[in-house]
Amino acid sequence: MGAYKIVIGIVLLVLIITVVVVNNRKNDVITRRSEDIERTESMKDIYLAGGCFWGIEEYMDRIDGVILTESGYANGNTENPTYEEVCSGVTNHVETVHVIYDEQTISLEEILEYYYKVVNPISVNRQGNDVGSQYRTGIYYIEESNLHIIESSLRNLQKQYDLKLAIELESLDSFYRAEEYHQDYLKKNPNGYCHIDLGKANKEIPFLKEENVVIDQSIYTVPSDEEIKNMLTDSQYKVAIENGTERAFENEYYDNNDQGIYVDIVTKVPLFSSKDKYDSGTGWPSFTKPIAPKVIKHIDSDFDSRTEVRSNLGDIHLGHVFEDGPKEKGGLRYCMNSNSLLFIPLYDMKEKGYRYLLN
Repeated sequence: MGAYKIVIGIVLLVLIITVVVVNNRKNDVITRRSEDIERTESMKDIYLAGGCFWGIEEYMDRIDGVILTESGYANGNTENPTYEEVCSGVTNHVETVHVIYDEQTISLEEILEYYYKVVNPISVNRQGNDVGSQYRTGIYYIEESNLHIIESSLRNLQKQYDLKLAIELESLDSFYRAEEYHQDYLKKNPNGYCHIDLGKANKEIPFLKEENVVIDQSIYTVPSDEEIKNMLTDSQYKVAIENGTERAFENEYYDNNDQGIYVDIVTKVPLFSSKDKYDSGTGWPSFTKPIAPKVIKHIDSDFDSRTEVRSNLGDIHLGHVFEDGPKEKGGLRYCMNSNSLLFIPLYDMKEKGYRYLLN
């Protein structure tokens, strides 16, 4: 009987210690507010909804380049709602996480790729075990310049699904910080409920290389003249082989904002990256630089004041280079013809043999 009492005493002591440790751990968590941080120009904001905000907040907070996360209620029809009111479904708010990130460390495109890893993008009003309109998925922006980036990212995501995406895309109308109990919930309660795999924050996702890009052109071949004629359409042949020029604003890639690379239409050598593409307003796809210096060559002519750009291996006509590009990126504008290029989307690059151009 004495031994039994001792065991019971030890168990009770362990329970008491556990409670004290947990409470101390909760007290040790210092929750920061967005208005308390010292903002820099490179800090940007995006608002993400993906089911219960406990998990999304902790997940995003673990990603390198994220400065701060806070849970709240977005785009509803009442002011300062409580958690209970939001859960009733009457206010139409959505549980949302405000993410502040440093764009010098991580881009918005990369933030979204991490987000897609932990949400079911085709599920309506449900994520994991959480059901209700407050658990719908959504991306809410405050900078209009982010809209085309998000739209392009969602287009790429849609290609992976047959069903229509259920992710809501809207400008942020309102955001109310949730009660303190919900802030950093999983830091305060490490064993608390979470519907996502937090470990995915530490797993790499494919991104285009931006530095030290090396293109081994010896692994690519130049087709015969007959093969080239058979592989190209009439318009492609006229531009790429016969040095023609396509119409502005009436070509395939001038307004393409998807992530990926542009390769030589003939040899498939990578020439340009979407990372260096910008809207020049000219109606032709424009880039600030080639993906690597030696994949193209510049040709000056006594009969033309413009400098022609040709692919190095395939020697096809690509377009021209001008000195009126963005000064902060070198000042050059590579004005290319869509008919001389083939676009390889980011998520097709591994399959098509361009894995070496991904991080």
